[in-house]
Amino acid sequence: MTIKCNADVISDHKIVRRSANFQPTMWHNDYIQSLTTEYVEESHSKQHSMLQEEVRMILRKVANPLHQLELIDILQRLGLSYRFKDEIKRILDNVHNNCNGSKDTMNKDNNLYSTALEFRLLRQHGYHVSAEVFNSFQNLFNTEDIDGMLSLYEASYLSLENETILDEARDFTLKHLKEFVSKNKYGDNITSALVSHALELPLHWILQRLEARWFIGVYERFHSMNPVVLELAKLDFNIVQAIHQEDLKQASSWWKKSELGEKLSFARDRLMESFFWSVGMAHEPHLGPSRRMFTKVVALITVIDDIYDVHGTLEELELFTDVIDWWDTKENDRVIPDYMKTCFFVLDSCVEEMALYSRKEHGFYSIRYLKKAWADLCKAFLVEAKWYHSGYTPTLQEYSDNAWVSISAPAILVYAYFLVSNSITNEALDCLKDNPDIIRLSAMILRLADDLGTSSRELETGDVAKSIQCYMKETNGSEEEAREHVMSLIQTTWKKMNKELVSSSPFCEAFKQVAANLGRMAQCIYQHGDGHTVPDPVTIDNISSLFIHPIPLPHRKY
Repeated sequence: MTIKCNADVISDHKIVRRSANFQPTMWHNDYIQSLTTEYVEESHSKQHSMLQEEVRMILRKVANPLHQLELIDILQRLGLSYRFKDEIKRILDNVHNNCNGSKDTMNKDNNLYSTALEFRLLRQHGYHVSAEVFNSFQNLFNTEDIDGMLSLYEASYLSLENETILDEARDFTLKHLKEFVSKNKYGDNITSALVSHALELPLHWILQRLEARWFIGVYERFHSMNPVVLELAKLDFNIVQAIHQEDLKQASSWWKKSELGEKLSFARDRLMESFFWSVGMAHEPHLGPSRRMFTKVVALITVIDDIYDVHGTLEELELFTDVIDWWDTKENDRVIPDYMKTCFFVLDSCVEEMALYSRKEHGFYSIRYLKKAWADLCKAFLVEAKWYHSGYTPTLQEYSDNAWVSISAPAILVYAYFLVSNSITNEALDCLKDNPDIIRLSAMILRLADDLGTSSRELETGDVAKSIQCYMKETNGSEEEAREHVMSLIQTTWKKMNKELVSSSPFCEAFKQVAANLGRMAQCIYQHGDGHTVPDPVTIDNISSLFIHPIPLPHRKY
């Protein structure tokens, strides 16, 4: 990518500004507003309710413990589990009570598949279960048991630190599953498809909404497929997609009205991609206010990031950081250039909107927390800008100490706390001030995944060194070694995140899930490059499948 320089004349000083030559958006407001779907009609809602009750009865009637777990797993992968939270909790409570959270499980027949499935589902839902359940399998791994290998592979990603047996299980199963795919790469069977899919990203790291779209097509081919479950999955997907389309239209209207795309033409116009982030973090139908606000926050972060990385001079950036730190709208009119004033005006409006929302929903005016989050973010951006302008390459530790803030996760998750929490508590607020581990860990997964996907592009545009370059300089290692190190850091960070997800804390389960989903979204959009900035074919297809194209259903009169 070539870098074009633009020249602005300000107060007789010629300022040479960088430009990353960002591509214009391919998702224009007129197109977004034109989206329509039949799944807003009441007839579809009535059919959905009928099918949901039928599936609820199926869940209640299944008696075999393994079949219960398999059905829960299928409902999760189809994106339906949130409709049956009470039934799923009842089943898992019974399973957990039967094994008492110890190394004894309901599976007394040395069945690796069922033991790993039980372990994964219990850990995923916050139950305490020991990895010792796999001790009896340690010397009995059967490489011919592909279902068992795959089940164990998926379970291994729920591991905590120092669970050596799960580390060994992941390495062992990864090797043999790759061999299986290599031998069956031209086959057209469900097992081969499931294994190949798992090797791209494990279930624990994948976006639930994307998994639902993919798995619906695979489940259709299962010999044990239940047509009622399948029809509900397709209808539910399309009905939720219709809700997401409405959220998207509102967010796009806000972006159009803000004029940031036109007035700050040097910055990325990425409203659709920002909305993709919001759905990745909070896809459930009732979380519309969260999605719309997350979209605004991510879009603003993108613009402000480009101000610091591409357009602003160091002097301007120092002034802008001071304005954000003091949040003085009157002083702002005097000290910063017009393009920064435009951005600050929209940011101020967004912060006030969020603060009023939290006061309405929770009786708590959150504005000082929100302003501090933006100030912290801009200060971290400024640190990186100073590194760039001085030609300084930090150590990996020095980089990481700043980068977990500059990646913007703390700012996003402060909003998340006030958006998805059922109530605001003093204990949680005190914890929030110090950026608790769950925020730091989510931030590091986001940062490291971002570095893997964006470092090559950002170096071409003259950005500061990322974790990969810091590691290479520190160790004199190759880029391949640096990438392997960063990937190992992601795995280690997820282990710590897994512990946070099952540990007691002042934060509600919904907030914890948004924090984890932020990491999952990062691994999705940066899997094939910088999907946020330069949407690759996979990202474009993901966006189209989630927000544009419904799943075909037979036309019938409901």
